Amino acid sequence: MDDAFSPDDHRHMARALQMARLGRYTTDPNPRVGCVLVKDGSVVGEGFHRRAGEPHAERMAIADAGDKARGATAYVTLEPCCHYGKTPPCTEGLLEAGVARVVAAMADPNPLVAGKGLQQLTDAGVAVASGLLEADARGLNPGFIKRMSEHKPYVRLKLAMSLDGRTAMASGESKWITGEAARADVQRLRAGSSAIVTGIGTVLADDPSMNVRLSASDLPGVEDDDFLLQPLRVVLDSQARMPLGANMLSLPGSTLLCVGEQAQQSNVDALQSAGAEVVRLPSGANGLRLDVLLAELAKRQINEVLFECGATLAGAAIQASIVDELIIYIAPHLMGDAARGLVALPGVDRMLDRIGLDLRDVRQVGPDLRLTYVPLPR
Repeated sequence: MDDAFSPDDHRHMARALQMARLGRYTTDPNPRVGCVLVKDGSVVGEGFHRRAGEPHAERMAIADAGDKARGATAYVTLEPCCHYGKTPPCTEGLLEAGVARVVAAMADPNPLVAGKGLQQLTDAGVAVASGLLEADARGLNPGFIKRMSEHKPYVRLKLAMSLDGRTAMASGESKWITGEAARADVQRLRAGSSAIVTGIGTVLADDPSMNVRLSASDLPGVEDDDFLLQPLRVVLDSQARMPLGANMLSLPGSTLLCVGEQAQQSNVDALQSAGAEVVRLPSGANGLRLDVLLAELAKRQINEVLFECGATLAGAAIQASIVDELIIYIAPHLMGDAARGLVALPGVDRMLDRIGLDLRDVRQVGPDLRLTYVPLPR
């Protein structure tokens, strides 16, 4: 499809993608979108969607261009919306501005749009094309796309280990496996996530905060600290054993406690009084049903989920086939065979039982390596 576009089309869409990335940490639950307006070969306006409830990328670019938008080409990373939400339709804005051509990187998977926006522009006499740099555009919004098309969020599993595959000493000591640069990288992963999931074992052992500990100056596109979104903290706790004084319950943001159907109501009531929201989930063979958890999170408009958890929950997530992406940090040291392993995978006893992974990215982060994998179909 890209072959149908000119080099200038590619260049301007690449700039629109750059603009969209500036909304990586602030647009949730909306998609990250960028727009560039070009007239007579020159950029006359550009913009990106900053956060939900504020103008979309197209209207930001139109405001930037002013009267120069008339007769221009709009390069937008996602099909313009054509429905009323918190803001009016972008298709109306483009038509009112007199834009002559619209190039979209991809169709909007939202059923309220899904081709209707491009069709509305076509019907109004605007030249329309789509599919330019679509793979790059899809990579900007994996969670939004999956939630709209499959009613599930996109799941990343973050793990950290020594070179010999260990995550903690036999005593449980684990601070710090990776270096400072890798830990800062994890903070950026958190900042780009809608929710962070862990298990009660991690809470009881470490009393984690599960929050983003960065300031606006640490994140591109974030104008001030008011723009920072704390991800929803999710704890899987089948018996409602969460301590009432847990650190995360006193922090800004929300904590969702997922308990089993048999959890004591008195424990649930006490945790709710302490500030947690509690939902009951059914149990399966390996604990609380993770597929039901994802459905619950999708209903809450959660796009991207980061699992930061121990070996048992990590293994359960992999075996439940809910993991879309594994991010593994490898530290350059050896911890010995008595130390704890990376994931618990009961039942993987033969070579045929192995879980295959497709390597997508390798990069050095400080002294550590960060490997990104996608699980292969089983």
